Amino acid sequence: MIEELVKAPPIGEARDRELLKDAQSFIYFHSPSKDLAAHFFFPPGHDPRTASAPVIIFLHGGMWDISMPTQFVPHSHHFAARGAVSLCIEYRVKSTSGSTPAESLEDAAMAIVFLRKNARILGIDPKRIVLAGAGSGAHLALCCATLPEIGNDPGLNFRPAALFLFSPVVNTTRKGVGAEMFSSEQAANQYSPSEHVPQRDLPPCRLYHGRADRMVPVDQVAKFAKRYAKKKNACELMEFEGAGHTFFNYNSHQQNYEVTLRSADYFLVDLGILEPDPLASEF
Repeated sequence: MIEELVKAPPIGEARDRELLKDAQSFIYFHSPSKDLAAHFFFPPGHDPRTASAPVIIFLHGGMWDISMPTQFVPHSHHFAARGAVSLCIEYRVKSTSGSTPAESLEDAAMAIVFLRKNARILGIDPKRIVLAGAGSGAHLALCCATLPEIGNDPGLNFRPAALFLFSPVVNTTRKGVGAEMFSSEQAANQYSPSEHVPQRDLPPCRLYHGRADRMVPVDQVAKFAKRYAKKKNACELMEFEGAGHTFFNYNSHQQNYEVTLRSADYFLVDLGILEPDPLASEF
């Protein structure tokens, strides 16, 4: 059945092609400027005919300007081994599409639409879609979780089961980060997650942030986490002393990578999205 999906051609850089050699890539959205690919990592022995696996969408950083679709390949391998269908998506960015964060958000939302539409073909559970991301990708994930509308659709259509986010951009107003990337100040406010909390029934969220992050001040994230957690929403912030914006990446700091990865794993186990890891005691 999975053969019914439109396969995506290999992406250009040799390093990216190598990192994605174990992925199955499909076009998930024919955007106005280009076809966009989702790079899937399936659990060992995954049979779409019988499976109903949780799924994790990874949204790369790059401040809505740089495309980095392979940033979360190491995380995808880990969670695929843990039984989750994991995918790294390409989305429109300014440097290649002349887009704004609003177009990037449309792409993230369309990835969710694609998964729900093709849940049986892919062997996934549409009620267990998790969003994960870094920086601007984390911003897109938070928009899906908090905005009352995305395009002309109710925001509830795109709300994930849970989120775990690294160095997230939480405030895009003039007092925050990245307002200049939007088409107007009004748009920057409209697409700022900080403007849409607190509210009830937000998905459980775990945030990871370096206290030495010069791009996204940790104080902004701490304030956001506190407001998110109101009205009985679950939101936990883990701060890392002396860590900068990229502290969690596989090729940045091995210990921070492993600590945040294991924490995110436990987070999903506690929510019942993943089964307990029988090897967890070894870490």
